[in-house]
Amino acid sequence: MDRSEKLKELDRLRREAARIELELVQTSDAAWPPRGYYLSYHIMAGMVLGFVGACSSLLFNIVGSVIVEQDPLQLIRVYLTFPMEETAFEVSSGFVLASGCGLYLCTGALFGVPFHLLLSKFFPKAGIMTRFLAVSIMGLSLWCLNFYVLLSWLQPLWFGGSWIVDSIPWWVAMLTHLVFAWTMLLVDRWGSFVAYDSTQSHAGEVVS
Repeated sequence: MDRSEKLKELDRLRREAARIELELVQTSDAAWPPRGYYLSYHIMAGMVLGFVGACSSLLFNIVGSVIVEQDPLQLIRVYLTFPMEETAFEVSSGFVLASGCGLYLCTGALFGVPFHLLLSKFFPKAGIMTRFLAVSIMGLSLWCLNFYVLLSWLQPLWFGGSWIVDSIPWWVAMLTHLVFAWTMLLVDRWGSFVAYDSTQSHAGEVVS
């Protein structure tokens, strides 16, 4: 068998393999794309988008702190009082502050899940104003829940002080949560689920 015959045989085997793969896909019991709401995908997408939203709200606070001539990472220092109490205001370690930023972003990733689930499940085709009002209400609700339901009693109970609620002006805390919510609205379409059609891919290989 010369080289040209070997190449023809190799091409024939590739076509046969593609045909068999296509048959396997078409006869598979697994439903694809998933029927109904793909919950696990949207949970993961919400975490990624929440991370982006947390980056946006942190940047908002950094820029705002610079404008009013405060420590750019004042917000992180305040949040670090939860484990470190008032000594967090005197922290100069870059590693500790970087860890605080990481915890802030990870917290945002968790909060991003309910935002994305709400938008993708209940408002997938709603108008921009409806979606804007939905995320704004969620942002304000999250602010009230964090500051006046959880932190207002949890930090004093565990550490004997309420540095977070007392140190952050109410309007700064509210805007921080709203910036997070509005960012989630802006990037929510990034988390839309588009199913990959493997049958079309295999069919194209067979035809070619």
